[in-house]
Amino acid sequence: MPQPTSPSHIARLLRERGLSAKKGLGQNFLVDQNIVRRIVEHAALKEDSWVLEIGPGLGALTNLLAERAAQVVAVEIDSDLAALLRDTLPNPRIRIVEGDALKLSWEEVLASAGWRDEPLSLVANLPYYITSPLIMKALESGLPWEAVVVMVQKEVAERMLAAPGSKDWGALSLAVQYYAECSLVLKVPRTVFLPSPAVDSAVVKLAPRQPLVSAPREELFAVIRAAFQQRRKTLRNALKPLAGEWNLSIEHLEGALARCGIDPQSRGEVLSLEEFSKLTEELLKGV
Repeated sequence: MPQPTSPSHIARLLRERGLSAKKGLGQNFLVDQNIVRRIVEHAALKEDSWVLEIGPGLGALTNLLAERAAQVVAVEIDSDLAALLRDTLPNPRIRIVEGDALKLSWEEVLASAGWRDEPLSLVANLPYYITSPLIMKALESGLPWEAVVVMVQKEVAERMLAAPGSKDWGALSLAVQYYAECSLVLKVPRTVFLPSPAVDSAVVKLAPRQPLVSAPREELFAVIRAAFQQRRKTLRNALKPLAGEWNLSIEHLEGALARCGIDPQSRGEVLSLEEFSKLTEELLKGV
């Protein structure tokens, strides 16, 4: 059987169906089987593991995941590719779900496929045009992920792995750090895709864990979003609208910054998750 990552196999499949990669859906098909193997290996699946895959494309990952896991639930927004996958991957371990992964309830999708709290991982070559929202949905879903192993644009990986004070540190960096331990699995050049995208990629692994800070989650992320909404604003000015929403005086805002040892003229990119947590708790004392 031809490798699902073989360029000639991909070209033939698309030609037979009268299809081509849809740029608007971020379709870039992986043509390197070694990278596929490494992604699956880092997922460290068990015999009873379930996998949620977003954007299976032509099934390069799906096929190998099904060899290692009990069940793969693959969500594909493109009806043409969903139909192709049902024809080319007639495997009882694979369930193809047609729909928009951002709009679907993942818990309902999994439950309808028969998932009942078995070990669960998210493994995917994420569609580039909705990478960050999908990562946030995974982190905020409340699903008991054992691991999240995803291919993303290189710049998104850099933001996920960033440290405070760097140019890449922002709301996504803080969210990832809040929910999980993040590590780089491998760097992926643009040349291993058909068609080749305009950017390089990277595979990252998230190991979910309990938050290491004590501020209430909803209020903490309200502060984080306010701080990064306009990155060039000072913290004092960036947080003023939020202080108004919370009925806090400017004096209380300035006092909270002072008690945390934060320069009101500094910007959100210099604060660590712990500092954002402390600032949130100080602000809430006035609510």
